[in-house]
Amino acid sequence: PQFMDGVEEVRQIDETHVHWVVAFGGSRHEWDAEITEQLPDERVAWQNTDGKDNAGVVTFHKLDDGRSRVMVQMDFVPEGIKEKVGDKLGAPDRRVKGDLKRFKELIESHSSETGAWRGEVPRDS
Repeated sequence: PQFMDGVEEVRQIDETHVHWVVAFGGSRHEWDAEITEQLPDERVAWQNTDGKDNAGVVTFHKLDDGRSRVMVQMDFVPEGIKEKVGDKLGAPDRRVKGDLKRFKELIESHSSETGAWRGEVPRDS
């Protein structure tokens, strides 16, 4: 939540489940999600298990020793008129771009890892 606009809470329930609390479109939303794949420093993928219908993947690509590219793909279903209009006007894309900029600033301001769990979650075949 330090770098994600509108995210009030992300609580790790266990190694593969998280609970989200987010405010957008003038409403507060909560949902649970499952981490379906996690390879530290490479990839994390998730899908909702209840609440807001969403899924996504973030990949980290090392370009050289001092640079990386972060790519985000998110799928969601806008609900209600406000979310549908916001989606048509590109609000989600702007929010993600802002979040990525803040993520870059956060990562570059730290000199070491946070100590959070960085285990591997293999993708089910």
